[in-house]
Amino acid sequence: MEETEDRHVVLRSPRYVLGEVETDHSEIKGFAAFVDERRMVPDATMWGWGSVHRTELDTATLAVRAGRQTLGAAGAAPDEIDALVLCSSTFPSEVGEHGDLIATVLHGLELGDVPVTGITLNRCASLLTGLQTAAAMVAAGRHRTVLVITTDAVPDESARLADFALFSDGAAACLVARRVDGAPESYEWVGDAHAQDPASMLRGTEISADLAKAANQRLFAETGIRIDQIDSLLHHNTFLPIVMMKEVQAGFRPSQLDTSNITRVGHCFAADPLINLADRQSVGGIRPDGLYLLASSVSGLRMCVLLRAV
Repeated sequence: MEETEDRHVVLRSPRYVLGEVETDHSEIKGFAAFVDERRMVPDATMWGWGSVHRTELDTATLAVRAGRQTLGAAGAAPDEIDALVLCSSTFPSEVGEHGDLIATVLHGLELGDVPVTGITLNRCASLLTGLQTAAAMVAAGRHRTVLVITTDAVPDESARLADFALFSDGAAACLVARRVDGAPESYEWVGDAHAQDPASMLRGTEISADLAKAANQRLFAETGIRIDQIDSLLHHNTFLPIVMMKEVQAGFRPSQLDTSNITRVGHCFAADPLINLADRQSVGGIRPDGLYLLASSVSGLRMCVLLRAV
């Protein structure tokens, strides 16, 4: 009977793709002027400047490639997927193009007529919003297995440079599903939380360590877990001093942060936490029963999802 089925939620098989053209930060158009105008110390090591990844593909193609990798890693056939959550910082401006995007992704993944939920507006926290949406679908019994994909690319090269990061193009995907014993690369959904201050969402406002603290308090009160029990914080790949300062102010130890992808990957919009989880997994850095916190901070908003490795 439906009422007796296990509806515990897991995240499975995180995968990602990056833009196929890797470029050193010094070769980004306008980079030298960008540094001079902001009077930044030209020290790549200090800032975590390294490579960015640019694509000649559209975001639908990136989404399909990431989704296929997740399906393959999970050993899941397309007909096992009964919903798609598609996230992006920027969907097409013309409403008529929305259908084209959805149709291209569904066709590319051979998903048929599964329902699609689009997630945006939360900027680089949109993936975690999408994950929370998918988890609610599964926990409520509405769907059994949801494919979640986030995909983004800068609209033009001038947008690759920001005061807080160097942007890369790419996509990331995972399954959010009911728990299946023995399923590989599974992470139990322990809890999630957010903290928001609408007054701080205005353009140019800094991310807030206080919001991260507030989200932590809600999350840890709900789960009964302490911040020192977190094996790793999987955060955004923004400039190194920003990550270190804000997350340490929020109460994390430097040893809980893994900052290597700031240099190697750059800031891949909302995909960073999932990219960082996938990379940690690929090098054997996941401990059975370990706790891993996906976190996204944008101006006026902090979102986090706590996972336990199965």
